[in-house]
Amino acid sequence: MTGGRRDADADAAARAPGGPITIRRARPDDAAAIARMMDEPGVYANLMQMPYASEEAHRARLVEGQAPGKTDLSLVAELAGTVVGSAGMHPVGPALRRRHAVVIGISVIAEAQGKGVGTALMRALCDYADRWMGVLRIELTVYDDNARAIALYRRFGFEIEGRHRGYALRDGRYVDALTMARLHAPPAFAPAQGDPA
Repeated sequence: MTGGRRDADADAAARAPGGPITIRRARPDDAAAIARMMDEPGVYANLMQMPYASEEAHRARLVEGQAPGKTDLSLVAELAGTVVGSAGMHPVGPALRRRHAVVIGISVIAEAQGKGVGTALMRALCDYADRWMGVLRIELTVYDDNARAIALYRRFGFEIEGRHRGYALRDGRYVDALTMARLHAPPAFAPAQGDPA
């Protein structure tokens, strides 16, 4: 990153409690670590994941997301070389009239929560969307009782747009979810200064 404030923010995230956080693009060989993380009850209970995560399914998704022409972004967060979080940014669908929007998701293992991992992942996703993809709208869905996640999203400018009643079956009960979105002003156009020589 360039610019004083962005650099200071990135440095603060990198010095989070528990050691430096490394954010990088996920690779197919991260599939086992991601599957282990997604199989933790404290993780899958807050996502649309099912118990007994499949390493093969996660590997296939990572490979597919890196195919030529794909715009998906899959990230992992590491603490001391161990994957402790993951995040994804994906097109909302193939419709041309919705190509200005993406959907995101984040997961962090229980032991790494409250250590800046979610913040570092959100910062990376928003930076990528704003500065490199020209995304206008970032969307997400979150269970209405996930106060920590909702607070994180609000810090990054997400607003609640609606409630889905009985959205998903979780641990034998139907629970509500909130839709949230963050809008970003289109990037500025910097016309050339003067005529070329």
